[in-house]
Amino acid sequence: MLTTTTSRVLEPDELGAALAVLDRDPVTNAFVAARVEAVGLDPWRLGGEIWGWHDADGRLDALCYAGANLVPICAGPEAVRAFADRARRAGRRCSSIVGPAESTGRLWSLLEPSWGPAREVRANQPLMVTSEMPAGIEPDPLVRRIRKDEMDVLMPACVAMFTEEVGVSPLAADGGLLYQARVAELVGSGRSFARIENGQVVFKAEIGAATAKACQIQGVWVAPEHRGRGFSETGMAAVLRYALDDVAPVASLYVNDFNIPARAAYRRVGFRETGTFMSVLF
Repeated sequence: MLTTTTSRVLEPDELGAALAVLDRDPVTNAFVAARVEAVGLDPWRLGGEIWGWHDADGRLDALCYAGANLVPICAGPEAVRAFADRARRAGRRCSSIVGPAESTGRLWSLLEPSWGPAREVRANQPLMVTSEMPAGIEPDPLVRRIRKDEMDVLMPACVAMFTEEVGVSPLAADGGLLYQARVAELVGSGRSFARIENGQVVFKAEIGAATAKACQIQGVWVAPEHRGRGFSETGMAAVLRYALDDVAPVASLYVNDFNIPARAAYRRVGFRETGTFMSVLF
């Protein structure tokens, strides 16, 4: 038995309390906060459950999103033990565990005996944040929002990025239906950006999660034949301008610690490391 404390699935009428927890760290929690703000706590609409853990006074103190990803939120040791107990009993239904390194690492240590082995553990993924445009780097004027009729041009780059980053193709499980739907959602909402030359994507990135307080840039990719030519910096500057002007006052991303060129490029665009994420991939 992992713990004597328990967690439970939150009910729709507990939305206000859940949002209060998420609002403690709007940058770190942007992914889950954006989903909860958009659809509430109904599991069917949310694509997963929100588990809650209450402190000794009965106050909601920590959350865990349990969907395609398992994401601990503001979770101390007791809450993590409760979430691990629920997850262990339910069985693994997620493709990854991801979140702040301390709570995610503790959660994985409790789940590994029953859920392991993982396909890959990325224990150190710097969280990088900025609220200002960079000095000395001009945004690429050819980076623009992708139109719905350009999905066929964009998709090969998205698949290449995902496969390179995660290590498996997003088309493997269901022929790519869910992944294509997610890409189409970002395009439709005006949060997918690229530089396209001669019908090919040179640079691309998306604003994946967005609230009024923070947004998260993801899917940054430069075509291999164009790498080393500065497209990552000028492209990111362009996406950052869209993000800060149109979406939220703070933009973040997280990156693998071993991706030294990307970390250097993000620093040149003005991002600074403020924390650490961890991902466990199955």
